[in-house]
Amino acid sequence: MKKFLVLCFLLITTLAANSQVLISLLLGDKVNSPNIEFGLEGGFNWTDINGFDNNSGLGNFNLGFYFDIRMKNNLFLYSGVQGISGLGMGDLSASDLEFLDAEIYDVEGTYDQRISSFMVPILANYKFDNHFYVEVGPQVGLIYKGWVEFNSDKNNKDWKIKEYNDNQLNWLNAGIAVGTGYKLMKGEGWTIGIRYYQGLTDVFKYKSGSIHHSLHFKVNIPIGVAKPDDGAS
Repeated sequence: MKKFLVLCFLLITTLAANSQVLISLLLGDKVNSPNIEFGLEGGFNWTDINGFDNNSGLGNFNLGFYFDIRMKNNLFLYSGVQGISGLGMGDLSASDLEFLDAEIYDVEGTYDQRISSFMVPILANYKFDNHFYVEVGPQVGLIYKGWVEFNSDKNNKDWKIKEYNDNQLNWLNAGIAVGTGYKLMKGEGWTIGIRYYQGLTDVFKYKSGSIHHSLHFKVNIPIGVAKPDDGAS
């Protein structure tokens, strides 16, 4: 487990560092001011969908960008786009596969429902003087691709087969997000946090109660942040 967490951290750091260099070259400090912070948000997402017999959730990495905009004093508006983001469920049962109209293979393996989306949080974010914060608000997502994925390593062969089922999915996903975290280096460095999302709309067109929920562990990396004005409000 420790090796997995270290690997996750190294992967996120590498992706974020490479993206930070590219965005800095393109935008520099133009998107930042004393009252606006722009940067990269990366992390690990654990997700599941209600209404099915599956035995486990699904984990995936995500990467996007964010804006943290001061509204008044310690109150901020947090938004952005998780541009590489996924939701879904793992270890599908036979009844799940029947509903999804997915092919069942004669080789032993696992079946997952994977869904690609763009997620946009629109959160009220309150920052305490001790550099902790809390946030809450709506989150909307655009679903653009989905598939049932079969994986197996039996008979000395690796199997990975995707069967796309975009036509079964609702393109819009919406719900409520709530989170908390801490800004490092006395409020001037990276931010680490955790956010829970509870969907309110069905993921599948013909499955009432197919509600997505997820737990998101995130790291925010600001780019070219300006120091706040003493009289900011």
